[in-house]
Amino acid sequence: MSNRHGLIDTIIDSLAPVNRDGYKFIAIAAGLALVSFMIWEPLGWLFVIAALYVAYFFRDPDRVTPLREGLIIAPADGRIAAIETVTPPIEMGLGPEPRVRISTFLSVLNVHITRSPVSGRIARSIYVPGAFLNAALDKASEENERRVMIIQKPDGVEIGVVQIAGLVARRIVPFTHEGDNVAAGERLGLIRFGSRVDVYLPPGYHALVAIGQTAVAGETILADLQSAEPERVARRN
Repeated sequence: MSNRHGLIDTIIDSLAPVNRDGYKFIAIAAGLALVSFMIWEPLGWLFVIAALYVAYFFRDPDRVTPLREGLIIAPADGRIAAIETVTPPIEMGLGPEPRVRISTFLSVLNVHITRSPVSGRIARSIYVPGAFLNAALDKASEENERRVMIIQKPDGVEIGVVQIAGLVARRIVPFTHEGDNVAAGERLGLIRFGSRVDVYLPPGYHALVAIGQTAVAGETILADLQSAEPERVARRN
């Protein structure tokens, strides 16, 4: 009996809570399932599966964020799709000096809660309407619908975070606003159904992750502003 109880506890502990933004979508899918069962049972089961997927998509697990000064933490779950030195888009207000941009691509299976990479104040938060191109494309950073946030650390250093909508994503839901103070790892918002998040480092700093690496929002260290460690070399095994 105690072993059984332990197994149930383990299963329950492994389930992440659902973000409240997903409640209405789960309710819609569940309602359609009930109606569909009265029409045609196989269709009802399809909507049951859809409701379970929606609950899975909107999961919102807790994360353990390292808090040392100088660390830049991953804002999103997903695959590091690109690391490039670019001039920031003009709407960011970061000036013309090139910066390293780290792009994380989120599939429809990733957690879609985005988090702050540093502690500081949201100096600027700008919504930019645009297209819904594949978020993995380079031009998505400048052409897709997106929300730009500039987080100013207490020492005045500014970090750019851009939530980018994609082919399937059609809504960026902010949890914070311009002028808010945020802590490293704190939830910034949600991008519905597949997307991308870009981080712009301060000029002169480089990434400590590699293309193809899997990032965990609120936990993976993207860069370290206090470290003299050179850019890392990695290989796929």
